[in-house]
Amino acid sequence: MRNSSIMPQSVRRSRRCLHRRREGAATVEFALVATTMFMIFFGAVEFSRLNQVVNATANAAYAGCRRLIVPGATAANATTDAQAMLSAGLVNGATITVSPNPITSTTTTVTVTVAVPMNSNGWTPASFTKNMTITRSCTLTREKTN
Repeated sequence: MRNSSIMPQSVRRSRRCLHRRREGAATVEFALVATTMFMIFFGAVEFSRLNQVVNATANAAYAGCRRLIVPGATAANATTDAQAMLSAGLVNGATITVSPNPITSTTTTVTVTVAVPMNSNGWTPASFTKNMTITRSCTLTREKTN
């Protein structure tokens, strides 16, 4: 270790000034890096939630449609099953549409469409998914009874 009493006073003074100037630079560098890192972090969280909502919406459309292909099922049954799948995925504010409605014994195919607004389903304030609506539908052929 260097003995500070041996160093001239001007060298000691210049080292203190250099240290003070470096503290300011570290603050600026942290501000730039932290801002970028937070943007990346919140973007990753937002896109992860988007992916989760897309999958939950597709699963809800499929679950509702699977319910409708069974003889005797109604549009209310399909809506209930689709809403249960959305609730499991913590998805709110969905619009579920069943086509055709009402379902008769001559109906051959059924379609369930689920639309979910991302504004009410994000975990962070929306930047990339603002005003986006996720829509998924499923069409299946009904089972026949003899």
